[in-house]
Amino acid sequence: MMLRFALVVDPVASEDRRHEFSDTFTVIDPAAPAVQVGDLSAQRGDGIFESLGVVDGHVQEIEPHLARLANSARLCDLPAPHLDQWRAAIERVAAEAGPGESAIKLILSRGIEHGSAPTAWITLAEAPDSAGARTEGVRVVTLDRGYASDVPERAPWLLLGAKTLSYAVNMAAIREAKRRGADDAVFVTSDGFVLEAPTASIVLRLDDRFVTPTPSAGILHGTTQRSLFAFLERRGFGTDYATVPAEDLVRADAAWILSSVRLAAPISAVDGRERAVDRTLTDEINAYLLSPRD
Repeated sequence: MMLRFALVVDPVASEDRRHEFSDTFTVIDPAAPAVQVGDLSAQRGDGIFESLGVVDGHVQEIEPHLARLANSARLCDLPAPHLDQWRAAIERVAAEAGPGESAIKLILSRGIEHGSAPTAWITLAEAPDSAGARTEGVRVVTLDRGYASDVPERAPWLLLGAKTLSYAVNMAAIREAKRRGADDAVFVTSDGFVLEAPTASIVLRLDDRFVTPTPSAGILHGTTQRSLFAFLERRGFGTDYATVPAEDLVRADAAWILSSVRLAAPISAVDGRERAVDRTLTDEINAYLLSPRD
């Protein structure tokens, strides 16, 4: 995504300045160098982030994203983000969005190596064209994530529920999926249960019940997935968090990958096996996800 606007946020501004949030923001050239060589976001991927969808200037689901940013900070032993400051920064950046679809990204780094303060910034970019994925669907392959379903409980230091900047494995999985002739990947545990896509949540329809893998399995609790479940519940459908066997990706009546920017993309094939795409329901879901959501 090509950056259109960027803002550096001073996360350690003194409390007596934080009521004047504009004093804690610095507009920068999005094409110019900005991160110092010693910043741990670049050296080690030591930081967290959130991506928010923007539709015609309206930023979607701000509060759920800020809550998840705070949770990621807690899991990673980062200073708690000043959420009012981030709200003001989002509002400032959203003013540059204009019509159509965009994406805002919040980044909080541990800062300069051997330094004492975190660094932070926020960017605005044009959203990639997801029309094809939303209508024709995506072909996925299942990839072993390399751990069993009980690992999050046994090894919390793996930070499996945090949205960290360490996305090398996620990007490698997408490259592997493309090498296998697919569009995206779905991670599964070594004992055969569905987790998530590298950059998206998974939702399945089983009869009139919609299911997503439980977040306690060590995955991100998707903001778009939660919004979708609220929409489906208002429509009278049942929703559930569950342990999802990998074979359900094929046997389900329908399946989607969900993210804040791509929105709902139906899964059209799993490991080379074609599966039906519910175009009508997918169109309804994306119409809802494109509507203003707070």
